[in-house]
Order: sequence, then structure tokens, then C-alpha cells
Amino acid sequence: MVAELSDKEYAMQRIQEVNTALSDGMYVAARRMLHNMPACDIALLLESSPPKSRAIVWKLVDVDEHGEILEELSEEVQKSIIRQMAPEKLAAATEGMDTDDLAYVLRGLPDQVYQEVLKSMDERDRERAETALSYNEDSAGGIMNTDTITVRADVTVDVVLRYLRLKGELPEATDMLYVADRYDKLIGEIALSRLVTVDPSRLVSDIMSSDVVSIPVDMEETEVAKLFERFDWVSAPVVDADQQLVGRITIDDVVDIIREEAQHSMLSMAGLEDDEDTFAPVLKSTRRRTIWLAVNLVTALLAAMVSSLFEDILAQMAVLAILNTIVPSMGGIAGSQTLTLVIRGMALGHIGTSNSKWLIGKELAIGALNGIIWSILIAAVVALWMQSWLVGGIIAFAMMANLLAAALAGVTVPMVLKKYNIDPALAGGVILTTVTDVVGIFAFLGTATLLLSA
Repeated sequence: MVAELSDKEYAMQRIQEVNTALSDGMYVAARRMLHNMPACDIALLLESSPPKSRAIVWKLVDVDEHGEILEELSEEVQKSIIRQMAPEKLAAATEGMDTDDLAYVLRGLPDQVYQEVLKSMDERDRERAETALSYNEDSAGGIMNTDTITVRADVTVDVVLRYLRLKGELPEATDMLYVADRYDKLIGEIALSRLVTVDPSRLVSDIMSSDVVSIPVDMEETEVAKLFERFDWVSAPVVDADQQLVGRITIDDVVDIIREEAQHSMLSMAGLEDDEDTFAPVLKSTRRRTIWLAVNLVTALLAAMVSSLFEDILAQMAVLAILNTIVPSMGGIAGSQTLTLVIRGMALGHIGTSNSKWLIGKELAIGALNGIIWSILIAAVVALWMQSWLVGGIIAFAMMANLLAAALAGVTVPMVLKKYNIDPALAGGVILTTVTDVVGIFAFLGTATLLLSA
């Protein structure tokens, strides 16, 4: 743990040194420092720099490193860098990229630029690009690599070992060799650890495992991540509808998926895109955030409209206006707890039609228990404060009703949104807040109107 922290601190120190050199106009020194930095640190420096500084850093970076750095960048920053590059330079940068990274870069290009980049590629890279782009971006095919090593079942281990020595090096994260027939259909796999420890004269068919779990090429990437978690894979084969081996997915690709999902959930709850650039131009960031603020304003106006229905009772008893914020606030917090738990459960694949009713019952029970606890407490506080047990009883009833509504909405809202292919992390919070505000205000002021204005 100590070594990990020191490495991170060392990286940040180097980035700070480059920033200092750039601010002092020492571009030669900055170029020398960038030459000695790994691609991941240069990517971090670019993502941590305002647009003008970002452009200078990119010009100082060695051209041979452009491809590795582009692979490490977030989508939004990557697009801003690519816009500065000529098609032939971008084609050169993508040479040697893994298939999934190549597709990731090309998908973000305008059609005209994309066509120009394809023309600038050699035939091999062009074929790799077209293959990668033929699959859906969020599918197994979209994140797989085609650098798969296959062997035949009727050869000896010695032949395989000589073949590997001739290749000179193995693709990254290679822990398995895949056995395919002459039609490229997957029939088995061999762990490298087993390959190097068995008798070289044995046939591949004798030592391979036929019980191989493959990933369909059209499987969603989130489902792929769940399989890796379940089976503790380092890599896994990808097959098409005819069970032909078309590529493999490695653990580094899955880590990227998990990180992106976590970022997406966190930023979506604030109404931000998961590729949001921290140093994006002011107008661009304002335009994106204004849409979310507009949605929230509409929901706030809806809650205000409900309050306006009870103007008479509020005018008669100013104390109700003071207490009116308590019930919606408590409901909002309780509902957010349930909503977050359910969204997490859905992301992990824990929640489905078979257990949704049980979960609703559980959350309603929690809402009822919390309702009893906090209703009694708030009733006592208000009764002593306002010298009115009736007002205490009214707010207690409203609290109970809103905590139950919050529990129900916290479970059902994300499920309904998911059913209609709407991101629960993005829209769930707004709908939940609207429900708890409207129910809380209506229950409190409505009950007050019935009992106090009589």
C-alpha cells in the first residue's frame, strides 16, 4: 500500500514539475520531462490541464507516443485532442492499437474525418478497424481484441511451444491458448501454466479443457463484467453465432467497464455526462448543465403549486410554513437511501422479477419502522415547541405517509425506468424528489387544512 501511494505521489510530483516548466516558458525542459513520462501520466496531465495548456503539451509530446496516450484519455478529452490532428497523423497514431481501442477512437470521429483516416491506414489496420466497428459499441464485440492465439487439437505440445517461440512474444494478459478446428470453431482451451509443465510429446487434445465458457459476441458489456467477476477470469474467448472464435476479452477491458459504470452512476445522479471534461469551455459546460437545471426547476414548480393550494391555511397559521420543509426533507433522504441501494443492486444483477416483490415489502417495512420512530419523535418535539398536540399529530401522520411513499418510490421508480430503457441513475433522483415533495406537502398541509380550519 505504501509503495502504491508513493508511486502516485511521484507521478503527481512529475506532473507538477511539467506544469511549472510550462508556466515559466521552459518548453525544452518540459519536452524532456514528457519524454521520460509514461503514457498514463501524460494522459493525466492532459486531462488536468485547461484547453490552451493542453494544446501546448500535446505539441511537445513525442509523435511516437500519440497512440498510447490516446488510449489512456477519457472520451471527451480524447475528442478535443483528435480535433487538432490531421487524418494522416491520426492514422499513424492508431497503428498498433488494440482492436477495441482503435474502435473507441474511430467511433468518436465525424464521418468525413473518419473516412479520411481510413484512407490513410494500411490495408491490415483498415480491416481491423472495419471489423471492430461492425459490432455494437457496448457489446462484447465492441470491447474485444482480435489478438487471439489458437492451436489445433491434433498437434503435440512440443509443436505448440516451438510455434510460440517463433512468434517471439505473446499478447498482453495471455493466460489461455484456445483450441479451434479447421473452421475456427472453439472446441477447448489450454492454460499456459499447464502447457509448460506437461510432457511435450502429448497431444493438445489430451490436455485441453473442453468445458470452456465462451462469451457471445453480442452480449452487453455489463453482462461480460459480471461473468468476469463470477469466474475470476483473466481473459475469455468471444464467439459468434456459429461458435467461431472471433476474439478475446481481457481483464483490463473489464476494469475499464467497471470504472466507467461507477463514474456514470456517480455523475448521472448530478445530471452530468460520464465523459464530462473538467476543463471544458464555459459555454459548453453551461449548455449541458442548463438542461438538468431546467428539469429540476419544473419539479420544484410542481411542488410549489401543491403548496399554493393551501394558501389560506398557511396565511392563518405561519407556523405551518415553518414546519412544511421538514416532512419533504425527511422523505427525500429516506427515498434516496432506498433508490441508491436499488440502483446498485440492479447494476450488480441482484434484482429481478423473482425478488422485486420481496424487496418492495422489505423497504415498506423499513419505511414503516422509520415512520413510527421519527413520527413519534417529531410529534413530541413539535407538541412541546408549539404547545399543540394536534399540530404534532398532523406532522407525525404526514411523516409516516411520506416515509412510506419514499420507500415505495425508491424501489419502484428505478425498476419502471429500467423497463422503459431510461437510466435510473440519471432520472431516478428527480422523480423521487418530486414524489416525496408532493406527497409530503400534500399530506402535511392537506391534513392541517382538514383538522385546523374546521
